[in-house]
Amino acid sequence: MPSTRASRKITIDHVSHRFDIDGRAVPVLDDVSFEVAEGEFLAIVGPSGCGKSTLLNMVSGLIPPTSGRVTVDGAPVAGINPRIGYMFARDALLPWRTSLANVAFGLELQRQGVAPRETRARELLRLTGLAGFEGSYPNQLSQGMRQRVSLARTLATDPDVLLMDEPFGALDAQTKLVLEDEFLRIWERDRKTVIFVTHDLFEAIAMADRVAVFSARPGRIKSVVAIDLPRPRSLTGGRFDAHFQDLYDRLWDELKYEVVAAR
Repeated sequence: MPSTRASRKITIDHVSHRFDIDGRAVPVLDDVSFEVAEGEFLAIVGPSGCGKSTLLNMVSGLIPPTSGRVTVDGAPVAGINPRIGYMFARDALLPWRTSLANVAFGLELQRQGVAPRETRARELLRLTGLAGFEGSYPNQLSQGMRQRVSLARTLATDPDVLLMDEPFGALDAQTKLVLEDEFLRIWERDRKTVIFVTHDLFEAIAMADRVAVFSARPGRIKSVVAIDLPRPRSLTGGRFDAHFQDLYDRLWDELKYEVVAAR
């Protein structure tokens, strides 16, 4: 699903970044350029330390690039954008808040009234399979349930863009499959623009419209592969399909050398 100028949502334009560590400059990203279309689901794979999370932090406005430019809807990113939702590998729920209050937190920051924000939070907890757990605290929930609360919280403010940094990576295999399918079902409903970082090639192929393969640090885009599988999809439905396996083999051929180089 190539991006077009008319539908372009996010533009990464010759972005490079380095961190200063113990007085020396450590390059993390090197001249990265790509576009993400409105409503597109882009997955990013690459070896550990290649700058995938750093790139998400730039799109979110948490950090500026050392050089280059990041734009959303044609405007340069300058600070936190409330129209962007960010979900991390760990849920980071507030332990003193119930599930309902955690989901409603962003709406509270937007100064929405109690009734509308609780209505929205209840709707999202139901959508993510947590009806009946509105009054539960994080320490009363399994890790999978906590990630569902985190997903509901990310969706609560109805962001235009979703940044997902290995959101299901810490879960056991069975729970991961369930949440991946639930997220795809929710995404199919609204088709928000998504950048999804993962180490799981199966996950990337099953979910994304395109998969970008990053090189070892400093991260560069090695290739971008279109995933021409029909939608709606399931994480298990097409995994043993011959074309799915062809896509996996193609991506792994690109990625495996970078994984070895990063050691």
